[in-house]
Amino acid sequence: MHRQVSLIGAPTDVGAGTRGSGMGPEALRVANIVPLLESHGIEVLDRGNLAGPANPWAPPVEGYRHLAAVVAWNESVHNAIYKELGLGRFPILMGGDHCLAIGSISAVARHCRETGRKLRVLWLDAHADFNTNLLTPSGNIHGMPVACLCGRGPRELVEIGGHIPALSPREVRQIGIRSVDPGEKQLVHEVGLEVFDMRYVDEMGMRATMDAALVDVDSDTHVHVSFDVDFLDPEIAPGVGTTVPGGPTYREAQLCMEMIADTGRLASLDVMELNPALDVRNRTAEVALELIESLFGKSTLMRKSAVVPREGS
Repeated sequence: MHRQVSLIGAPTDVGAGTRGSGMGPEALRVANIVPLLESHGIEVLDRGNLAGPANPWAPPVEGYRHLAAVVAWNESVHNAIYKELGLGRFPILMGGDHCLAIGSISAVARHCRETGRKLRVLWLDAHADFNTNLLTPSGNIHGMPVACLCGRGPRELVEIGGHIPALSPREVRQIGIRSVDPGEKQLVHEVGLEVFDMRYVDEMGMRATMDAALVDVDSDTHVHVSFDVDFLDPEIAPGVGTTVPGGPTYREAQLCMEMIADTGRLASLDVMELNPALDVRNRTAEVALELIESLFGKSTLMRKSAVVPREGS
């Protein structure tokens, strides 16, 4: 696990259908993300906020809302994340809406291609985010980032990072999904995206889910987590614009994060869609930070015998 972290704020809701997620970076700072990470022996540099165009709050054009602004923000994100990876640092992108994952993950994928490392993207979200302009009437691009990363989207977004597609569906594992449009579901099946939806989690448990999602992660793997706060059940995380009931409980989410940390291969992180305008006394930011702490090794593990040996080990 990297011990040198760079925080990068992307204060925009340009890809979303609800205003407010642009305040997410400041909510994480107010919740003390810097001292919390430093308390785990991590060197933290807050690089401040990226700049970009204001949200024009306009209707969709050819099925995309605010495409030019979304492209500008994602290019800025891409360059910032790519730079930090080149410096050997662990970038945390503080969003902002989830369209910004196009920039961050294309940068991580570019870095992995250039360094010859394998990539595993863990997409923690209530939504598959595999829509296209033909599938969604809203045109909100925060519902399209995985599709764009896999080469299905407008040229200006698909080509960010210089490699089309930026990502293979084989490199992605989606966890916690429970809201998918019919056309989107068909497309997800067509491309072979591996999805561990909430029914899977309910039936198999979070431990088995994460075992499956992390299979084949080894010392040569760069693990990237793209954490949309609506992954969590809205009972514990109300501060998001697209709440979907029935998400992971607090303990399920903690186990998810702890098992990712146990791999020792986490090397970059997005924290997305935190909307303080819809929150209650910054509660959602505080919960998100508790989960981020677990990603960086904070554990409730007390008993040496608490980890049950797996079959064949």
